[in-house]
Amino acid sequence: MTAKEIEEVCRKAREQKLYGICVPSSRVESVASFLDDTNLKVTALIGGPLGTSDGDVKRYETEVAIDFGAQELEVYLNAGRLKDGDHKSVLRELRDIAEAADERTVKVHVPTRLLTREEIEIACGLISESGAHFVCATFATLEDIKLFREAAGPKFGIKAENPLLDEKAARALVEAGATRLGVFVVLPQAS
Repeated sequence: MTAKEIEEVCRKAREQKLYGICVPSSRVESVASFLDDTNLKVTALIGGPLGTSDGDVKRYETEVAIDFGAQELEVYLNAGRLKDGDHKSVLRELRDIAEAADERTVKVHVPTRLLTREEIEIACGLISESGAHFVCATFATLEDIKLFREAAGPKFGIKAENPLLDEKAARALVEAGATRLGVFVVLPQAS
């Protein structure tokens, strides 16, 4: 996104009274300045979009994003390490990020289409154990949210992201267990 597009997204978020805006860590500083006089939260996306960055790199990215004004963090789970059965490494990485977040909300993206049900259950356990606060599903289905709710327990945060949400679909995701919804702000195409 260009600086002009970011400013437009911030304007739309204000108008629509959204909770906050998620942006790559490289754009946190400019978004924080655009939203300085609002209650909108600035969330930094860490390790995206595939989660394959080294854990130390993700921790450093977290620290820099916080220095630039991030109030929440969304980290992408390293699905490859999870699938390898390297749960110790996944947990260490998530704990490091939760520690670096210094009590800020940490959400962890779980790539549901790449993982089996058992791997999703393991991921939810590791996320909960790490000190993170939410598990996130992109292009979330009702089945995804029900599985997350079952695996994460009744009190854990679940964020459902889906650009195709209408009011009925949004309500269904909340009824299935989502505690926060992620929507996409669509900007007009440049001519």
